[in-house]
Amino acid sequence: MAEDMQINPQRAKVLAENIASISSRVNAASKGGKQVRLIAVSKLKPATDILALHNPPTQHLHFGENYVQELLEKSRLLPRSIRWHFIGGLQSNKCKQLAEQIPNLWCVSSVDSAKKVDQLEKGRKALAEGDGAGEDKLRIMVQVNTSGEENKSGVEPGETTELCKHIIESCPHLKLTGLMTIGAIARSQAATEENENEDFITLRETRDKVVKELGLKEEELELSMGMSADFEGAIRQGSDEVRVGSEIFGERPAKKDAVVLEKTEQGQS
Repeated sequence: MAEDMQINPQRAKVLAENIASISSRVNAASKGGKQVRLIAVSKLKPATDILALHNPPTQHLHFGENYVQELLEKSRLLPRSIRWHFIGGLQSNKCKQLAEQIPNLWCVSSVDSAKKVDQLEKGRKALAEGDGAGEDKLRIMVQVNTSGEENKSGVEPGETTELCKHIIESCPHLKLTGLMTIGAIARSQAATEENENEDFITLRETRDKVVKELGLKEEELELSMGMSADFEGAIRQGSDEVRVGSEIFGERPAKKDAVVLEKTEQGQS
């Protein structure tokens, strides 16, 4: 458990400096003091890295994971006060388990089908009926394929309203909170302050359309766009949250080499 983990003080210092630097860049890009949520993408990084940033003095809350099994392991080891975001490709057969077994799962950001939504609803309902009474509704972001790339997940912009409507009308244990995109790397690299990223424009326009068609307020539907390479541009274009991993945690190991608990910690647990 968390209290048995040994955090390397030098590593903790580097992580704290990195996240402070990113946070100041996030704040500098925000207009009019708008609060932008920073998700520290901790996939393939050990649990001690997350604990180092969650503990005082940093006390970071929001962490993003891409793999269901890794998130299940980390959520059992780390404090319930962490707000987990699932941001990776989502398989229908893992949705119920994800929603049911992680009470402090704060948001699932990669939802792109009614089938997945229905399984997340089943999982959250089971949690609420078990020992999870009083837990918040699970926040859902609909992933939109703004770039039209075949290898990208996400609903087509024109089909977004239908999926959003399904979440609102058929899923009492879920809460639609926004739209998310990853977008094309080439568009991200080509964007400048004067030349806006087309994917971010498309997500904004899709949000405006959904808001209008479902009679929502704009502030009810957040935008989640921007990662390590382009988060400042995303904030300038209206993003409410950004996902930053390597600039906080450094380069990731290969998936086969990643460990949740390093050997010294496993010996103590």
